[in-house]
Amino acid sequence: MSTFQAPKGTYDLIPPDSAKYLAVREAIAAPLRNSGYGYVETPGFENVELFARGVGESTDIVTKEMYAFETKGGDRLALRPEGTASVLRAALEASLHKQGNLPVKLWYSGSYYRYEKPQKGRYRHFSQVGAEAIGAEDPALDAELIILADQAYRSLGLSNFRILLNSLGDKECRPVYRAALQDFLRGLDLDEDTRRRVDINPLRVLDDKRESVQKQLTGAPMLRDFLCDACKAYHEEVRELLTEAGVVFEDDPKLVRGLDYYTRTTFEFVHDGLGSQSAVGGGGRYDGLSEMIGGPALPSVGWALGVDRTVLALEAEGVELDLPSSTSVYAVPLGEEARRTLFAKVTELRKAGIAADFSYGGKGLKAAMKAANRSGARYALVLGERDIAEGVVQLKDMDSGEQTAIALDAVRTELKSRLG
Repeated sequence: MSTFQAPKGTYDLIPPDSAKYLAVREAIAAPLRNSGYGYVETPGFENVELFARGVGESTDIVTKEMYAFETKGGDRLALRPEGTASVLRAALEASLHKQGNLPVKLWYSGSYYRYEKPQKGRYRHFSQVGAEAIGAEDPALDAELIILADQAYRSLGLSNFRILLNSLGDKECRPVYRAALQDFLRGLDLDEDTRRRVDINPLRVLDDKRESVQKQLTGAPMLRDFLCDACKAYHEEVRELLTEAGVVFEDDPKLVRGLDYYTRTTFEFVHDGLGSQSAVGGGGRYDGLSEMIGGPALPSVGWALGVDRTVLALEAEGVELDLPSSTSVYAVPLGEEARRTLFAKVTELRKAGIAADFSYGGKGLKAAMKAANRSGARYALVLGERDIAEGVVQLKDMDSGEQTAIALDAVRTELKSRLG
């Protein structure tokens, strides 16, 4: 038995469960690839300042949850706690915004890290698929991303999720609301850390999950009452486009999200079957993030969907994904000459795009057929000395048990025909 275990708050993806995660990633990515989004991959760690400036120095992510460290060379780095800042940094560094085709549309998939108290649905290492549309201010772009996420979830068979929608205003109207909210919050009975947050970023107090805080927020000013005409019109167009596309959403005036860079459109996907960790994904517009990290003005919008929580949501709804078997054909050789002959056939089948496996280790017929059953293969190829002499191989249908002798040189053609 191994003396090592996965670190607390992390998990290993192993078969057969890992196939579900791969299927979820593929389902989320499929509508993005079909809508002009190109794949981007960034390092697992970045300069600490990238997240401090972009995510926000007052956020829990930066102050409490980020894995930060100093390298032997004296660089201050952090394991990435989210994807947007890294993707925008990569786009700026590669000057993608200067190539004359805005918005720059990117999607990504990877692992992220936050030091949180582990519980079901909340891990210190987690997986997300995300999308960013960089360099355009257009309500249709906000609507597009929400529609694509909705499409991805429905393609998986999920139905019991809700889309929460809000507007956080912009640099014109949010300061007025910020001042009004601060006046209200300073009259509440809050602990010292929360009072400090009131001064730095009062909107984050609205996102506080503690009941002792939430019950005091009754009667707090709502941002929707402070939106300027431009933000109202922008938000209304997003709502209209979603409605016209048949996407059902709920207006949530208290929705803030946990990152400082959001402006205007913000949204969250929640699933009521997951208990306290109900958010399966979310995102919004972040028109000022590029300037925060040293770039030009590039209005942008994006989201990230949690693969881990999406899998939990599927389980909560009892949705069974239609996962293809990893093996279509399982080869069972009986004897040394058969082993070499059949191994060559397996290699040939794989080159032809047929998923094939082989009975390794010199198993007897009974043990090898049990392995063929466990593999999920549709067919087994059984080859013995007599078969070699006759130039045939036994093709067994693992469902019906029917067995047919076919010519060795016709194996690939026959299996292509049967498997489609």
